[in-house]
Amino acid sequence: MKDNVILDRISRGDEKALDELYRKYYRMMTRAIIKNNGTEQEAKDIYQDALIVFWQKAVSHQLVLTSKISTYLYSICLNLWRKELDRKSRLAHEEKDGVDFIDDESQERSKIIRECIQQLGDTCQKILMYYYFDDMSLQDIAQKLGFANTETAKTKKYKCKKRLDTLVKANYSASDFLD
Repeated sequence: MKDNVILDRISRGDEKALDELYRKYYRMMTRAIIKNNGTEQEAKDIYQDALIVFWQKAVSHQLVLTSKISTYLYSICLNLWRKELDRKSRLAHEEKDGVDFIDDESQERSKIIRECIQQLGDTCQKILMYYYFDDMSLQDIAQKLGFANTETAKTKKYKCKKRLDTLVKANYSASDFLD
């Protein structure tokens, strides 16, 4: 079927003509997206979006073809795909920037906490490092440090944490954690 016949049928709302158009150029359009780093599903989605644009312009009689339908669809697909790649790139940068900020902040916070822990006694250093940095349970800490039971480890951890809090508050302000 010739392009002018397809366009005429589609402009009159003939969905069968649109189905024929879909099948006729499916491989060409999806291959173009896949060659430009797209997945098969992304290619299908872009091609379907391009056909919707084509359909809307044809039905509203705003479409004047100056090239083949395939060329027109191809340009729509590539434009839609470029927009999608730009969107993905922006999202990737936003995620990366957010992660870097969180990582830097948590690393700085860890550094300050570690420095303060070093100012505590040996037992408190071990308890807090084991609990907060090595993710050891209170039961494991009690066994490792030779405490009578888990409750003893819990009480000592509580007291050491209080001393650490006091030390951090005495030497650092909230802004030190945010810079």
